[in-house]
Amino acid sequence: MIRLGVNIDHVATLRQARRTYEPDPVAAALEAQLGGADCITVHLREDRRHIVDRDVELLRQTVTVKLNLEMAATDEMVDIACRLKPEMATLVPEGRHEITTEGGLDVAGQEARLKEVVARLKDAGVYVSLFIDADLRQVEATRRVGAQAGEIHTGPYAHAFHAHGRDIASPNAQAELAKVGAGGAALVDLGLRFNAGHALTYANVQPIAALPGLSELHIGHSIVSRAVFVGLREAVREMKALMREAAAR
Repeated sequence: MIRLGVNIDHVATLRQARRTYEPDPVAAALEAQLGGADCITVHLREDRRHIVDRDVELLRQTVTVKLNLEMAATDEMVDIACRLKPEMATLVPEGRHEITTEGGLDVAGQEARLKEVVARLKDAGVYVSLFIDADLRQVEATRRVGAQAGEIHTGPYAHAFHAHGRDIASPNAQAELAKVGAGGAALVDLGLRFNAGHALTYANVQPIAALPGLSELHIGHSIVSRAVFVGLREAVREMKALMREAAAR
């Protein structure tokens, strides 16, 4: 059954805007779980722009579903992950000047380094996923470095949907959807888990959720935005209902 990982980074973004103590992402994780989240995702960035070390420490102690730590493949982050042992670590590219993650990890271009990082994480008992573009070269490299899952970057699909009339039937959206599906199928064929995420919303999630073999979706900004109006618990319920309705078809 398809699972939902709720990214709570932007609860922390709101807190950091005032450099205060609320809203607390730890409390947000509880609300997300009560709404049906199967996983809590946080990205501990090098610059600590939203999630900070205190958050990850407390989430490791309090989250009762899977904790997914998004992280760059740096020595600092690997040390943190090996110490805290989240159930899953997702390696992502990271740039100080980007607003959000702008593309998939170039696994094929840094196989030796990533093989070493993946091995350290797995030795610590952490399940490893890589955030990658829907590119067969990157999918194959993901397997070679020893990762157990690939999270296909759905940003190009989401942007095509938004730019072309918010119409899933548009050729551009269909082309990007097909790429995500092909990347996911390649992961499954290689014995890896097919996860996906980035820029998914209540309006565009269902075609992705309906893709064969999809295991997990990781969604943050849209859910936190919806929570402003209906509360986080209800926002998670609504997203999960859309996903499961699509997957059941």
